[in-house]
Amino acid sequence: MKSNRKLSSAIVAVLSVHTAAAYAQQQTAGAVGGSESIADIVVTAQRRSENVQDVPITIQALTSDTLSQLNVATIDDFIKYLPNVTTGSMGPGQNTIFMRGLSTGVLGTQGQGSVGNFPNVAVYLDDQSTQLPGRNLDIYAADLERIEVLEGPQGTLFGAGAQAGVIRYITNKPKLNVTEGEVNAGYGITAHGDNNSNAEAMINLPLIQDTLAIRAVIYNDSRGGYINNVPSTFSRASTDLGLARYNGGVVPTNSVSINNYDIAGNAINPLTYQGFRVSALMKFNDSWDALLTQSYQNMNAQGVFYEMPNGSDGVVLDSRGNPSGGQPLPPLSVTLFNPSYDKDRFENTSLTVDGKIGDLKFVYSGAYLVRNVEQAQDYTNYARGVFGYYYQCAGYSSKSAAAGQCYTPSSLWTDTEENIHQSHEVRLSTPDDWRVRGLVGLYWEKQQVDDDTEWLYKSVPDCSPTGLNVNCFLPLVPWPGGGNNNPNERNANTGFFDDFQRGYTQKAAFGSVDFELVPKTLTLTLGTRYYKIDNHTYGGDVGSFYCKAFSPTTYFGPCLTPYGTDLNTQNPNSLTAKGFKSRGNLSWKVMDNFLVYYTWSQGFRPGGFNRGSSCHLPDAQGVDQYCTPKSYLSDDLTNNEFGWKTEWFGRRLQFNGTVYQEDWKNVQVGFFDPQGGLGNLTFGTNGPNYRVRGLELQVVARVTTGLTVQGAASWNSTNETNSPYLIDNNPATPNYGQNITSIPNPYGPIGSPLANSPPFQGNIRVRDEWAMNDYTAFWQVGGQHQAHSLSATGFVEAYDQPGFSTYDAALGVGKGAWTLQLVGENLTDTNASLFTSSRQFVITETPMRPRTLALRFGYKFTEK
Repeated sequence: MKSNRKLSSAIVAVLSVHTAAAYAQQQTAGAVGGSESIADIVVTAQRRSENVQDVPITIQALTSDTLSQLNVATIDDFIKYLPNVTTGSMGPGQNTIFMRGLSTGVLGTQGQGSVGNFPNVAVYLDDQSTQLPGRNLDIYAADLERIEVLEGPQGTLFGAGAQAGVIRYITNKPKLNVTEGEVNAGYGITAHGDNNSNAEAMINLPLIQDTLAIRAVIYNDSRGGYINNVPSTFSRASTDLGLARYNGGVVPTNSVSINNYDIAGNAINPLTYQGFRVSALMKFNDSWDALLTQSYQNMNAQGVFYEMPNGSDGVVLDSRGNPSGGQPLPPLSVTLFNPSYDKDRFENTSLTVDGKIGDLKFVYSGAYLVRNVEQAQDYTNYARGVFGYYYQCAGYSSKSAAAGQCYTPSSLWTDTEENIHQSHEVRLSTPDDWRVRGLVGLYWEKQQVDDDTEWLYKSVPDCSPTGLNVNCFLPLVPWPGGGNNNPNERNANTGFFDDFQRGYTQKAAFGSVDFELVPKTLTLTLGTRYYKIDNHTYGGDVGSFYCKAFSPTTYFGPCLTPYGTDLNTQNPNSLTAKGFKSRGNLSWKVMDNFLVYYTWSQGFRPGGFNRGSSCHLPDAQGVDQYCTPKSYLSDDLTNNEFGWKTEWFGRRLQFNGTVYQEDWKNVQVGFFDPQGGLGNLTFGTNGPNYRVRGLELQVVARVTTGLTVQGAASWNSTNETNSPYLIDNNPATPNYGQNITSIPNPYGPIGSPLANSPPFQGNIRVRDEWAMNDYTAFWQVGGQHQAHSLSATGFVEAYDQPGFSTYDAALGVGKGAWTLQLVGENLTDTNASLFTSSRQFVITETPMRPRTLALRFGYKFTEK
């Protein structure tokens, strides 16, 4: 093979800044002294290769250059650069992603594999769908071609998971007849925490000229912790809800107090990403080729990634279970009494075949994803709740503190989850230059989620095998026939567990046609998708409630059989959803660099099952008024948007915008409100309707040859348009069929906003590059602001999350193949809550990472 070795021009890396969305993220074309116009970005959002400025939907595209310049590698790194995109996050790999404010809140991480709603934003690795309840696939952005963020419903081309939008990770593909490589490494410090280091290497090798090439990338990123587990004790108090309600506030004399001295320490949350990706491209002839890719990643997150404003000792729960009080803690601190971690690994195998059948382009894409999660987290604050006393205390009496005994309050939950996701898609499309061009496709997808979550909060010992002793629990065993994932007898401290297998099979046929009503000027696009989704849940939950014997009273026992729900025998335990979801566009090319468009589109999300049905909220006669539904149905979204994409002054100024209205119907809402009367199990319902109205703007300006200014902003107004109550669904009550007014409406009043939906988000970045003899240099500064938002809708756990601003900067120099830069993120060391929750029976706040400073080095070569 004849080769001509060349060194690539320097990658003048940019800092981490809060950059503009989509088009605002684009790189300026050419090196310093080169073209002064803004570079084109090619995307495949409509399953065709198109300039992003010609696509009549809102897209944010982060190119490989942008990702490198921003020094971002994970979703927590780059999501701050995306107006109209937020998350409800408990830590890496524990995000639920939202777009345009379409969120009713997050119910915590534990048990979400069993009971969580499926996300309404789809995450794709190339053509593989990866979404999972409560756990985004935290793909490390190594050797990516780009990340596409498609806003608004994408149900026609991307199916059920794309109700609110899509995030697509597009990997770099092997290049034939090109040898190239790249190495990047960095070392940095974290304010209030430990140091960070990263290394990444990529190689592209042609093996057979014009025929076969491979590409491989390997990475290791170690991020120092910054959360401190401060020394603390935990003692029972008369205000603990269980003792206050059932024992007159009397704390038994014989009550165990604990401390966390053996696991207290600083920077307890180090995080590591390790992985690789290898792909091989085989070109059979000028018309056909095949791409085979194998990916593997292991994420190891120790500790927790939230802080606690107040420690566990002294916390008081009100009648609704909302925590307050507790010993004040310094920022970035917690009081944990058990080791916590989250180990999340995945491997994905994908095959893509491209070819031509006559004039038609043929594409087959198939993928097989296996993801395994092992997590444990401290849950000791459960002891403050209504039922903490029941699982941890025995023989107590409100008349004599000496009569009872409370065992250790130390508690935790563990979650073992496996996700298997297989998909196959076939597409046929006409040439892109036809006046009437079309696309048709078939899609098949099967997903299974195996989840086993155990709550280890029972410290009263098990009864003797030879007899039913007092002050003990019957052993916790699976329901008849055994558990679906774990048929064994559980840990003696397990008071409750979920053991479920969930899954759905989706079959779909879709098509889209573009007709140029006026050639190259006025285009009408119509598309639809027929889908059928079979959704099922098997398994059950088992708990120790009503399985206790103690003296001097036997109010809670003895019992003879375990308590639990078995969905293997529940009818129904499967749902089928089918129908059409469609899209229409009318786009007008007013002039070469001036596009206006109107888009109407639909999206949906499949329903699911609760863990059985139980009844609550007794009326004046003591008869329960509300029985939780066994299942909930899909919810639907309809989007109307008007947008424009323009370029001015010789393509040196880009100004894009969108005005939209989205109507969200029959919205899925999850509840966990044991103190409010809705029971001690999370359940889902179909509830209110919401309307979202908003505006999004993006600007890129090439001020001079080396100076670029980029900015983006979004404004959102979200409102509940109806206010349904829970309905009395028990025929035995006199108010059957009427609204239940004995508790506040859990959906909230008309006009209530959606959760995690800040009314304003904006960012700006300024970058200047210049030449100095054989060197290139740059500096860059940027900032972002996000307004306040609520953590949930309705009245259950709706915390105000204040607004915040952050700033980043970088400067660097390059020569030939190498670059060196100094990067600073969150320069003002802002500590703001990105997500506030009390799912652990104490207030937790997920803070942004503290200030980091890093020195980064890069080297790149290309040989043809």
